[in-house]
Amino acid sequence: MNKKIYQQQKNEITEHFIYTELARVCNDKKNIEVLKEISEQELDHYNFWKNITKKEIKPNQRKIKKHVFLAKILGLSFSLRLLEIGEIEASNFYKSIANEYPEALLIREDELQHEQKLIAILNDYRLIYAGSIVLGLNDALVEFTGTLAGLTFAFNNNKIVGATGLVMGIAASLSMAASGYLASKEEEEKEDIKPITAAIYTGTSYIITVAFLVVPYLVQDDPLIALIAMLLITVLIIAGYTFYISIAKAISFKRRFIEMALISLGVAAISFGIGTAIKYVFGIDV
Repeated sequence: MNKKIYQQQKNEITEHFIYTELARVCNDKKNIEVLKEISEQELDHYNFWKNITKKEIKPNQRKIKKHVFLAKILGLSFSLRLLEIGEIEASNFYKSIANEYPEALLIREDELQHEQKLIAILNDYRLIYAGSIVLGLNDALVEFTGTLAGLTFAFNNNKIVGATGLVMGIAASLSMAASGYLASKEEEEKEDIKPITAAIYTGTSYIITVAFLVVPYLVQDDPLIALIAMLLITVLIIAGYTFYISIAKAISFKRRFIEMALISLGVAAISFGIGTAIKYVFGIDV
């Protein structure tokens, strides 16, 4: 039990410094206030355990650096909600010692409710523009898994398929950026969205997705291997983005992943059939 108390004390001081560091590098005044409030809360929790153990404990510097890095790259909401996942184990610990230390239940209540509410009100611009990213990413996955699958069996030539896909992808990304700009104009006042920024997110997520899907066709010659690799990359992209958004927005990973995967792979299967039919009906052999 003493070992678990020491570990919890270490967790509390580590999280205190995580929130402190994030407040230090943050530019948004509202976010700074929220982060400082949580930081002070974690310090209070640390001092509670310190009064029991009578020892000073150093924070986990590696964990601090990791979460500050994640916040800079993937946003505050992702970093902090990922951090809060560990509170499930802490919650079980608090319940296990509640008879001996009743105050632990108050700390547990802070961890489960107060901090989640504070994290929910953070201004995370990456989540504000998540809709723009989804617009570009989803369209690229749905359109180009189908397009590349169809071209694979229509042309049977990887270089032609890859080059065609890349040209179409660049053109389509510009079109999607324009669509993102116009769509965000309608939401600008309601959600504090900047149309130009939204357009950049939409177009960039589209072209990056297309580039990943096209790579297998440009690096080797076997059409079947390229198709399989492209579909695997599609699944990995969906899994990666779904993991991010499920953590950052606290939604179900499984449901969102299955939905996106079925749509993208379903369109690819239909296009596969269309491409095969076109090849034989028109006698195309490239």
